[in-house]
Amino acid sequence: MKKKDVGIVGLGVMGRNLALNLSDHGFSVAGYDLDPAKLKALQESATGKEISAHSSASEFVEALSKPRTVLIMVPAGKAVDAVINSLKPFLAPGDILIDGGNSFFRDTEQRLHSLEEAGILYVGAGISGGEEGARYGPAIMPGGNEAAWPTIRPILHAIAAKTDDGTPCCDWIGPGGSGHFVKMVHNGIEYSDMQLICEAYFLMHRLLKLSPDEMSNIFQEWNQGELNSYLIEITARILRKEDPETGKPVVDVILDTAGQKGTGKWTSQVALDLGTPAATIAEAVFARFLSALKDERLFAARILQGPGSTRASDPQEFAKKIRNALYASKICCYAQGFQILRDAARQYGWPLQLGKIASIWRAGCIIRARFLNRIMEAYDQETELPNLLLSRFFREAIAQNQADWRDVVATAVKAGVPVPAFSSALAYYDSYRTERLPANLLQAQRDFFGAHRYERTDRPRGQFFHTDWTD
Repeated sequence: MKKKDVGIVGLGVMGRNLALNLSDHGFSVAGYDLDPAKLKALQESATGKEISAHSSASEFVEALSKPRTVLIMVPAGKAVDAVINSLKPFLAPGDILIDGGNSFFRDTEQRLHSLEEAGILYVGAGISGGEEGARYGPAIMPGGNEAAWPTIRPILHAIAAKTDDGTPCCDWIGPGGSGHFVKMVHNGIEYSDMQLICEAYFLMHRLLKLSPDEMSNIFQEWNQGELNSYLIEITARILRKEDPETGKPVVDVILDTAGQKGTGKWTSQVALDLGTPAATIAEAVFARFLSALKDERLFAARILQGPGSTRASDPQEFAKKIRNALYASKICCYAQGFQILRDAARQYGWPLQLGKIASIWRAGCIIRARFLNRIMEAYDQETELPNLLLSRFFREAIAQNQADWRDVVATAVKAGVPVPAFSSALAYYDSYRTERLPANLLQAQRDFFGAHRYERTDRPRGQFFHTDWTD
C-alpha cells in the first residue's frame, strides 16, 4: 500500500472534514480513531479518495510516509496526552505531531518539551472556522518547534482559507505555546463579539419591540457596511429561521442558557495574570455564567423590582444608534484582545506580529470581518502601537460614534435592560482616556490598612512613600 502524506487522529466532524479538505488539495490521508462509527463515516465520505481508515495506532503510523506528519484533532486535555502516549512508541526522530485542538498553551509547552527529548517535532496549531472552515478552509495559527514549519507549511497553506488576494490565512506564529495562545485570545474576542451582538439584538427586542424577521433585515443591512462579518451574517440568517415544529422563529424557542468550552475563561484568567485590562471579554464570560442560572433568574424575576417598561420613541433612529454603539464597543473588545497579545509577547518572549495575526483572521475563522483589514493596517503603519484606540482610524471612529454609544448605554440602564459588554467597553474607553483615575485614593487606602506605600505626583516614578495615618 502506498504511504500516506498526512495522518489525522480523531475523526469527529473537524477531523473528518480536514481529511476531505486535505484530499481535495492533493494530499493522501490516513485516519485513526477508536470509534468504529467515526471510521465508517470517514470511509463513506471518502469514496474515490486516497483516504484510509485505521483502528490501530501501529497500523496507522505504519501507513504514513516518513518523516510522518500527524494532525491530532481530539478534545483538549487528557485526550491529547492519551493520543501522544499511544503514538509515541511507533514514532521516530523527525516525525511531526500537530495538536489542532483548543489546548491550553501551557499544556502545549509541556508536551513540546517532553517530546523534544525523543526528537519528535511538536506543533500547537490553533484552527478556527468550525465545520465549514475545516472542510473548505480554516484560519490556522501554528506555533511550537519551528523545525517542523518547512515540512508542514505547504500542507497548511494549501488547506487554509484564502483572502481575496489569495493569501493563505495561516502563518508561523512563534515558539512554545504561542500558536494556541493566539487561538485562545481569538476565542476570547469571539466571546465578547458574540455577546455584543446579542446585546444589540436584546435592545431591539426589548426597547424597539421588533420581530426576529425585522431584526434579521437590520443585521443584514449592517453586514453591508463596516460591521460586515461572519457573526453578523449568521445572526441575520438565524433570526430569519422558522422552527418547523411550532412555526415560530427558532430563536424564540431556544432556551436562554449559554454553554462554553473554557477558552474565553482562559483568556480572562491569562489577562489577569498579565495585568492586562480586558473587562469586556471577562463580562462576556460572566454573561454566559449568569445565563446558566435559569432557575434562580426565574425566581428573581418574580420578586426583584426594576424600572417600568420602556419603548424608544423613534425605533428607526434608535436602531441606528445601537449599530453605532455596537461598532464602538467592538473596537474596544478587539483593542483588549490585541493588548493581551502584546503583553504576552513581552512576558513570554514571543515575536508576535500583531498585524500578521489580524491578517490570518481575515478569512476562514469565526471572527473574520472586514474590520480586521483596518487592524492589520493600523499595526502595519505602527508596529509598536500601544493600543488600537490610539490609531487614527479607530480614534476617529470612536469620536464619530460615541454620542450614540453613550445614549444607548444610558437608555438601557434607565430601562433596566442588561448590557454588560456595551457598558464595560464604554468604561474601558473612558478609563483609558482619563488622565487621572481614582487609584490615588485606592493607594491611600492600601497604605492605611497595609502600609503598602505609594508613589507621589511630585517625585520621580519608582520612589515609594508611606504615611502615618494614626494622627
